[in-house]
Amino acid sequence: MTAPASLLYDKTALAEAQGWIAANVDGAVAELGRMIAVDTSFPPGQGYDEFAGLMEDLVVPLGFATERVTVPETLWQVPNGPAVGPRTNLIASRPGDRPVCGLYFHVDTVPAAAGWATDPLRMQCDGDRLIGLGAADMKGSIAAILLALRAARACGVALAYDPMLLFCTDEEGGLHPGIRYLAEQDRLSGHVLNFNGSAEARIWAGCFGLFNLLVRIHGQAVHAGEGNRKGSGLNAIESALPLLNALMALKAQVATRISALPPPPGKPPLAAQLNLAAIAGGTAGGQVPALLELTINRRYAPEERFEKALAEIEAVIRRSVATVPGLTVETALVGHLMPTADPAGPHWPRWQAAMGEGFGYAPEDFRRWGAASCSDFGWVQRATGQQEVLLGGLGRPDRNIHSPGEYTTVPDIVSLAQAVLSYLAADFRPDLNPDTPPSQS
Repeated sequence: MTAPASLLYDKTALAEAQGWIAANVDGAVAELGRMIAVDTSFPPGQGYDEFAGLMEDLVVPLGFATERVTVPETLWQVPNGPAVGPRTNLIASRPGDRPVCGLYFHVDTVPAAAGWATDPLRMQCDGDRLIGLGAADMKGSIAAILLALRAARACGVALAYDPMLLFCTDEEGGLHPGIRYLAEQDRLSGHVLNFNGSAEARIWAGCFGLFNLLVRIHGQAVHAGEGNRKGSGLNAIESALPLLNALMALKAQVATRISALPPPPGKPPLAAQLNLAAIAGGTAGGQVPALLELTINRRYAPEERFEKALAEIEAVIRRSVATVPGLTVETALVGHLMPTADPAGPHWPRWQAAMGEGFGYAPEDFRRWGAASCSDFGWVQRATGQQEVLLGGLGRPDRNIHSPGEYTTVPDIVSLAQAVLSYLAADFRPDLNPDTPPSQS
């Protein structure tokens, strides 16, 4: 009887490299601290150039050639919008004759919310916990994948794929995310591993889309002592109350729209969402405020149409403004991520096996689910026509992602590095590699 193809390979180097990862994780932890110290929060996204420089310092010694690709301002610049500074993306690749596997990371984080007990830009170690802004979403994944590539180099692991590292901008609700621009410019090769996901035993089923609408409500500033006189001034904040109430009524309607996407295990069905995400107005107690700015975040299910969801909100705005004489309102779309359709494809069985190898999951542990959280890969699907997107990462329900105290753990960094090394290694499950010629499998 002929032995299975997966048993015909010498796995000594791969096994050695997996041990090397565990023994050398302290270096990855230190690099994660350097990454967190670079403020790449979006909005506004002013730290992208600096972060690209740090990545160049880390990947060039691994034999990668790098190229900075900047998204043109005409694609993302909105008057009075939240984005500021060059949208610098970095592509790192190594010459070779193997199939390419893209390894995608978004380099932006959300801004640090109120409530952090520590400096969010200075990583804190609490036992195995690594606490800092972007530790789990998703700078920790960058540290893990660089650790995997160093292990392959140190132990002489033959790779099945030539990795292409994609460090991209504006995933956190940007108008023209970096990966969208790279896809539209035909700069992507092969299939892609997206690390904006979970460390759980998950098979990705796709996700919602989102858009952010900036609403600017204009009143008229006067001395606060004159504000109660008829015909004197127009309080932008008070005049916005009918609109805010109408949006809250719409929020309840939107929440009744249930998606067919399978929810996470044990969770309720996934529903559309409308949130009042940010609000600012006024200057001082002695002045009637002349401007209120409101950001509306709408998460729409794959079954909904973006154009209809946007028009619904704009209709509510028009009706509400009409009730306040003299009030003027302007709106601007400042962020948009399309829904990601079912990303299944031929590489998923191999990635599932690699996740099991790294994290210790059995095949029967895996479940398929979608999410109301969003991804910039809907744009990639539309631009390239390629539906398959592999998803992994360091996300877990208790990791405070987008919240004070965000963290990942040292064991998860080790496990993700081991999973990625397995996936890239020629000696790992060649029987599950759809890119291996039949004669080699």
